[in-house]
Amino acid sequence: MRSLIIIAITAVLLIATGVAGHGDLYDANTAVKALTPDTFDSVVGQGAGVFVEFYAPWCGHCKSLAPEYEIVAGAFKGLGNQAVIASVNCDEFRDLGKRFGVTGFPTLKWFPAGSLEPEAYSGGRTASAIIEFVNGKAGTNARVAAKPTAVVELDPSNFDSIVLDSSKDVLVKFYAPWCGHCKKMVPDYEKAAESLLGEQGIVVAKLDADKHRELGEKYGVSGFPTLKFFPKSDKSGEAYSGGRTAADFVEFFNTRSGSERTLGGGFLPSAGRVPALDELVTKFLTADDKIAAAKEIEAAAAVAAAEAGNGKEYAKFYKLAASNIAAGKTDYAQKEVERLNRMLGGKVTPHARANLNKRVNIAKLFAAEQ
Repeated sequence: MRSLIIIAITAVLLIATGVAGHGDLYDANTAVKALTPDTFDSVVGQGAGVFVEFYAPWCGHCKSLAPEYEIVAGAFKGLGNQAVIASVNCDEFRDLGKRFGVTGFPTLKWFPAGSLEPEAYSGGRTASAIIEFVNGKAGTNARVAAKPTAVVELDPSNFDSIVLDSSKDVLVKFYAPWCGHCKKMVPDYEKAAESLLGEQGIVVAKLDADKHRELGEKYGVSGFPTLKFFPKSDKSGEAYSGGRTAADFVEFFNTRSGSERTLGGGFLPSAGRVPALDELVTKFLTADDKIAAAKEIEAAAAVAAAEAGNGKEYAKFYKLAASNIAAGKTDYAQKEVERLNRMLGGKVTPHARANLNKRVNIAKLFAAEQ
């Protein structure tokens, strides 16, 4: 028992003093090279220049920088030993930080090849800015690998054609690359955009309003991030004041744009369906005279298809299912569900996937009879 108590106390002390270690910001699989007092001189001052981040795991600015720094390390990973991207946990190795005059976090320094005399880095804290700096010092040609994104990047050349398009509801994040809150929002904003792929009337976009200040000023942007919604009916730009999680953004579009999506790219059971026709399907399923009930659905579907609104373009599938079942194809709906799901299992565009899922929802209504 005594030994267990000692172990527990030791663990608490290690965590309290910051010896929980490097993994607070960078895990074991990172391309960022972790330096310690035992390894520092064997890496720095040798044959390659080394860019070092002196950080503390609890530092907010260090946490904001970490995703960008991961990108930097990844960009140089494939270049051999031309330049090394490294870090020192100064909460754990305080003397190593003091050795190079580190008094705040994060502190970034460049050590030329063969030298332990660093040059302070005072440039931008974005991956592209750091990569450009290191390229200049090491004579390398590293590039930021563009990540696939569902968020549309805006600039003065495409802003009006996208945001002011009266056929689209557009949410715009006005951001600055150096803004910590903007960086924190990136994963949720991206996940929301991915969840809404296939909705042709919806655009999730962003604009670097630090670089394109005139556009930010035009729409009253005075802080970052600022979110504004530009619905089809009003392109003046209304302030978005909802939550900032991915689920909040998806729910916002479900409410304002009728998208009927779920977080992760799925669809609500109501997606594509028309309430007035749903009521007739219930009547159709229990009707003795299926032909007469099918004709009633056909007439109502024609009216629904002529109306504006989300889901009305799928009214024709109600007519198709009802007419086939009334003609004696009693297993039509179930086979249609199976057929559409096979198509969904293949390679389809986001827009086609949205269409197929909505048709599945309609077919499932009729399949309930079986």
